[in-house]
Amino acid sequence: MTAPAAHPATPEPLQRPPAEVRHADELAALRAADDDPRPPGWQLSLRAARRFIVGDERAGISRKFVGNVSLVERALVTLATNRGLMLVGEPGTAKSLLSELIAAAVSGGSALTVQGGAATTEDQIKYSWNYALLVSEGPSARSLVPAPMLRGMAEGRIVRFEEITRCPLEVQDCLLSLLSERVIAVPELPGEQGMVFARQGFNVIATANTRDRGVNEMSSALKRRFNFETVFPIADFDTELALVEAEATALLRRSGVEPPPRRDVLEVLVGTFRELRGAAAGAQGERLSAVMSTAEAVSVAHAAGLRGWFLRGEPGDAADVVACLPGTAAKDSPEDLARLRRYLEQRAPRHSGPQWQALHDARHLLAD
Repeated sequence: MTAPAAHPATPEPLQRPPAEVRHADELAALRAADDDPRPPGWQLSLRAARRFIVGDERAGISRKFVGNVSLVERALVTLATNRGLMLVGEPGTAKSLLSELIAAAVSGGSALTVQGGAATTEDQIKYSWNYALLVSEGPSARSLVPAPMLRGMAEGRIVRFEEITRCPLEVQDCLLSLLSERVIAVPELPGEQGMVFARQGFNVIATANTRDRGVNEMSSALKRRFNFETVFPIADFDTELALVEAEATALLRRSGVEPPPRRDVLEVLVGTFRELRGAAAGAQGERLSAVMSTAEAVSVAHAAGLRGWFLRGEPGDAADVVACLPGTAAKDSPEDLARLRRYLEQRAPRHSGPQWQALHDARHLLAD
């Protein structure tokens, strides 16, 4: 008996395609119409890159980063020089998103990324070896395994270094000569093969959270090789609400949820987040130790929508928001859970509106 023929597998859609895939049509349109001068090695001019990031409604280019336009301009100018760009700020302020968008605009791709952490090694930044080939053939270009920095220099592309201050100091400092001399030495290879010089277009965008300050503080020598830009939380309520609505709607659509999130529920969600993180003017009460960022608000809106749709067949409501809040606002902190409970019991009833009342009425859904 023969086994039935296997059907060709249908590729599943990606959960989160990179920026150059998500916005491929816009990038192609901008490149085709871009007549402005470009820095050497760039795929787009500074003007076109700015339009790609902050949007141009008349040209049909969507706004992708909600923030100060001058910040984006300064970041692009920095990358056109030989200084690296350091984006710092609170967690969840879209530093990684901004670095991804810039890399996609400047280099046409954002995949050359180093994820910083306690276990990050110099090999993961520069290069390593295929040890089977190394043993059989000795050091050669064939046995060399390039890491993001070596590839970025050889190809003239932007390299993203996420959470650089999570790396040990000795790993951070391997960037010193790379950023100043613009060359990586591979002493195992002979002659010209042992020196990889940076091509035009290469630069580094690093990110760091202010809450990680002091974990592995950057040396002054490394700081001198970067221009620092601070990415602040969204100050305006309506702007943050619009962003949460747009992002949550897109996430729910990709998750198979038909109805968009209810705007009145999102208004309560965003208002709650702003008060819990002390961002609203005149806000009083206890600030949570957890990160109550816009990105976390999007996550709760996504989870609440999934809960409402897949459990009851309807859009998520205020009770779903309460049920999904502890995973973001309290995590494993009993103190934050107690603060959240006090907020729902004491602060939520001060607001008018049926969804605020529903938020207060659903406080029993908080885990003990």
